[in-house]
Amino acid sequence: MARPTLSDVARLAGVDVSTASRVLRGEAAQRIREETRERIVQVARELDYRANAFARGLRTARSSTLGIVVPQLDNPVFAAAIQGAEAAAAEHGFSLLIAHRAPGARDAGVYKRLSEGNRVDGLLVASLDDDDVLLSELEATETDYVLLNRTLAGARYSVVLDSRAATRIALDHLVSLGHRRIAHLAGRPGGFNAGERLAGYREGLAAHGIGFDPDLVAVAGYTAEGGAAAMRQLIDRKPTAVLAATLVSAAGAMAVLHEAGWRIPQDVSVIGLHDADVATMLYPALTTVRMPTERMGRLATELLVRLVAGESPEGVAPLAPEGLVVRASTGPVAGLGGSLRAPSGEKRR
Repeated sequence: MARPTLSDVARLAGVDVSTASRVLRGEAAQRIREETRERIVQVARELDYRANAFARGLRTARSSTLGIVVPQLDNPVFAAAIQGAEAAAAEHGFSLLIAHRAPGARDAGVYKRLSEGNRVDGLLVASLDDDDVLLSELEATETDYVLLNRTLAGARYSVVLDSRAATRIALDHLVSLGHRRIAHLAGRPGGFNAGERLAGYREGLAAHGIGFDPDLVAVAGYTAEGGAAAMRQLIDRKPTAVLAATLVSAAGAMAVLHEAGWRIPQDVSVIGLHDADVATMLYPALTTVRMPTERMGRLATELLVRLVAGESPEGVAPLAPEGLVVRASTGPVAGLGGSLRAPSGEKRR
């Protein structure tokens, strides 16, 4: 017979996993009605639920190692976060173990393997998984964790970038160049950052008296392939500018524009959020909004170190963008939108 899990207790008690976990760990500060607390304890007794003693023991037998889990290893955004985390971990006497979990992967044991098999003292988690899946897996580890660049109901600690403000900066730049038909390559549907960026896009349009056109928005996610697919979807809408959720999706969009014979920025301007060396390697070099991604990794690690030490630190406010980096991919709007696209089969020179 399968051993009862924390998820089983939460389901039968009618509460979320994080609430059940905190009650069974005896956290006095948990705000919860006494009758709910008693119900959780009673269900645990009836199921003969036993918290993972091995994982709990590891919390007192420290390994001086932290784990960081990222959804993409080839994304410069996560690379910068890892650099910041590694530097902060070393300063506090910790090693950093890096793990990869692709978005939507069926490998549900990565967090547990790190906390039990690899004996990490705490976890830094950047994930594109759905909220309920992620929270259930993290709480099951009974290990301290801090989220990177996302929030999660039931998770107390996260360090996020102010993506809404970054999107406003990007849109303000495009409008200052005369653009009004501005397409948006959006992030993951339902994701925290995608929502913040879309909100910033809509707020920026409204602030400049530009109506929101849903036909100028397409989901690109956070890959070059996604950016390319979204750009193919939008190209017939003849935008004069493209605002991409990340520089990676911007790169994919630029490839499609080149293939279609559109000149950047003479026919269409392109801007992406986040900055990295790869932005200067594109043709033309990509205008971006620089974000404190490395600092995010550092601050999240410092929070985690304090949690591991048994402290209850204050949370960190969203980190403001570091500013606009203007390069050759953005320029003044050119003529009428209807004249932008080259005839079928003809490349612009």
